[in-house]
Amino acid sequence: MLTLDLSHAFLKEDFHDYREDVAKLDEALRNKTCKGSDFTGWMTWANDYDKEEFARIKKAAEKIRNESDVLVVCGIGGSYLGARAAIEMINGLYPAKQIEVIYMGNTFSSTYIAQVMEYLKDREVSVNVISKSGTTTETALAFRILKQFMEDKYGDQAAGRIYATTDKARGALKPMADEEGYETFVIPDDIGGRFSVITPVGLLPIAAAGIDIDALMQGLHDGMGEYGDTDLDKNPAYRYAVARRILQHQGYDVELFVNYEPQMAMVSEWWKQLFGESEGKDGLGILPDSVNYSTDLHSLGQFVQDGKKVLFETNLYVEQPMIDITFPGDDK
Repeated sequence: MLTLDLSHAFLKEDFHDYREDVAKLDEALRNKTCKGSDFTGWMTWANDYDKEEFARIKKAAEKIRNESDVLVVCGIGGSYLGARAAIEMINGLYPAKQIEVIYMGNTFSSTYIAQVMEYLKDREVSVNVISKSGTTTETALAFRILKQFMEDKYGDQAAGRIYATTDKARGALKPMADEEGYETFVIPDDIGGRFSVITPVGLLPIAAAGIDIDALMQGLHDGMGEYGDTDLDKNPAYRYAVARRILQHQGYDVELFVNYEPQMAMVSEWWKQLFGESEGKDGLGILPDSVNYSTDLHSLGQFVQDGKKVLFETNLYVEQPMIDITFPGDDK
């Protein structure tokens, strides 16, 4: 359940004045008359997703968990950020008795790639390569190395440990996957990468990590209803959108997304993609940045408190921690 507190926002406009604008934009989204309407499949995905493919995802995830110590997710941007954010947020950074998920295909760093490959040598491995085109340079480079590694390690059995999430028909990865015999899952044409965590792009790694994707999709369904009301007094998502715009009108061009849980650092990274790719166009948009408090209070805290007044903070608070501890007392 998401709640939004604007009592400390110091808004110089009444967000209720934006009711008509919000209603018009919401209608344009639903009627697919907005700009970018070809990529609004996420609006109805909670009901429209392929149930047969969803069942295959759960079966593949179980197979991965049963035969592997490590799942390598090979992708960049939306092809891994949402899944990694969800996995670390829900499981924590050091989960017990869960498959280890490692991420490749998101860097050109030779050191990182070499160290990962060395780490994988003595472990049982599955690979999920994720790319709509199959030609994204970072991902294609890493997958070439992973493919050779898997074939050397498992021989004819390698194909059964490699899963490709890609376009249903086009691109370089789909025909390769069909030729090699990889199980494939589809990236929908009408859902952009930054929203794809709710598709096979995110669902397979999330399920492999032991997370209940039935509950995830139920949450998506409930959320689309709960946050689909255009009444600004009832919808915290739209109220947040309006507050951001008002603050930009007040001269704040940087939004600092703040959370207090190290396991949610990747939520911040995903959030930056969501807003950066959506708004950063035509010389417009608010610059999304992030910090992890209280750690970053001891590095950026000085600027946040006394530096140039270019930013506003959005604080994300978790009401109930996953695990709680009691600090020990000491009579001295």
